[in-house]
Amino acid sequence: MTDDKRAILVTSFGTSYNENRAKTIEAIECQTAEKFPNWDVRRAFTSRMIIKKILERDGERIDYISDAMERLVSEGYEQVVVQPTHIMNGTEYDDVVRIVSEHCGNIPILRMGKPLLTTVEDYDELVDAMERSLLKEVADDEALVLMGHGSEHYANATYSQLQIKLWLAGHDNVFVTTVEGYPEFIDTISLMKGCGKNKVVLFPLMVVAGDHANNDMAGDEEDSLKSVLESQGYEVRCIVRGMGEYPEFRELFMDHIEAAVNSI
Repeated sequence: MTDDKRAILVTSFGTSYNENRAKTIEAIECQTAEKFPNWDVRRAFTSRMIIKKILERDGERIDYISDAMERLVSEGYEQVVVQPTHIMNGTEYDDVVRIVSEHCGNIPILRMGKPLLTTVEDYDELVDAMERSLLKEVADDEALVLMGHGSEHYANATYSQLQIKLWLAGHDNVFVTTVEGYPEFIDTISLMKGCGKNKVVLFPLMVVAGDHANNDMAGDEEDSLKSVLESQGYEVRCIVRGMGEYPEFRELFMDHIEAAVNSI
């Protein structure tokens, strides 16, 4: 066994919701430590705003991705795997890749794990994970709407690809929508008209149930997804839990870490 110092840096956007962070990001980190006991597990966030808020409110210091990388270099780590908890290969992931690549010459062995939805097989595995967990919480007379963040990045096509994969798997009562991308709420409502369901379950297609899940999805404001659907006559209930709370979804990230580790 090598004596090299080895670390897995779990990189997340972050959240200031302490309880949700413990149930999602921390749960992923803990599962990583259990699955890879010979590796040190470190944390980094990519949102400076969240890092600042937590520091000022709680006195807890969380590394930004560049700070975490510099710390690993200064502490002499020789093998590092950086695993993002991002859903897609979007702007946030691009930033992580850019920052990590700046340290290629400083850490002898450096690998990047892939976001949740990268390969075609990733989509199939996510649908399978949903079938073993989330979809069991949806009744036969209910439709399920998965609300993602959305982006202007071309990787926003991830949501449309997931929609097709779900339908091809026979889940014609499951729909994908976004807060800041495509499909928009109005597009999803148009697609739902033919499904024959007047009851809807909402779930955040996000690792953490933070502001978007609590406000844009489940909030009482008139432009929230819940309110928009209710205005269209749907009976709505919300599952305000991040994907990181489900062992089945966390295991998908473990598979990505394992692939990166095995590439060394």
